[in-house]
Amino acid sequence: MPLAAAITGTRQTGHRELGWFGDLFARYLGPWATPDTRFYIGGARGIDSLSLLWLAGNSTSRLTIVVPGTFAQQPAEARQAIERCRDRIEDLVELGAAELRTPAYHARNRYMVDRADMVCGFPLGDADGTSGTWQTINYGAGQGKPRLIVPV
Repeated sequence: MPLAAAITGTRQTGHRELGWFGDLFARYLGPWATPDTRFYIGGARGIDSLSLLWLAGNSTSRLTIVVPGTFAQQPAEARQAIERCRDRIEDLVELGAAELRTPAYHARNRYMVDRADMVCGFPLGDADGTSGTWQTINYGAGQGKPRLIVPV
């Protein structure tokens, strides 16, 4: 049975080496990364870009990138990751928000979770309830969707 998973996580990843994240994704995303799985990934820097690069290089899963505005509005690091994986990305969804502020990011997160069967969250540290990552995890919880939470 096909699975759809939304990935959410911190933009702050400089506290760990890149190899650490590769090992983390191999352990926690790897078991789900089958050809039948679709991953919804936000087009931001940090966990979004790192998980995209890992999934594109280490799986045959279907990849959908969701951005709150347009591709051109994404940070340079995120645009580079998306371009590098363009041949592996099945869909690039641009939600077209006029302003890239908190409501636009929440709308992007809801879009991904609404289409997913589960949420894979990689928050920075313990639950504080206010970050976008925790907002997304909690939104999934409110829908009764399973959550895989891996603090980074």
